[in-house]
Amino acid sequence: MRNSSMWRLLTDFATVWNELFPAEQARIVQLLVERVDVRKDALEVRIRAEGLVSLLTELRQGDEQTARAA
Repeated sequence: MRNSSMWRLLTDFATVWNELFPAEQARIVQLLVERVDVRKDALEVRIRAEGLVSLLTELRQGDEQTARAA
């Protein structure tokens, strides 16, 4: 996937986040976040690379289905 396509998908995703049911938001967070460490002066979030790839694949498939329906 080209970088411009990836960023467009992520931007589109950001616009619909608030429209998702809380259960779906939780599923996506669990898919993406491996670990969160909270310290006095920092917050470290470890992202699951495979989860990001999976989410982008889902978004791309949804984008392709929308394009076919139009």
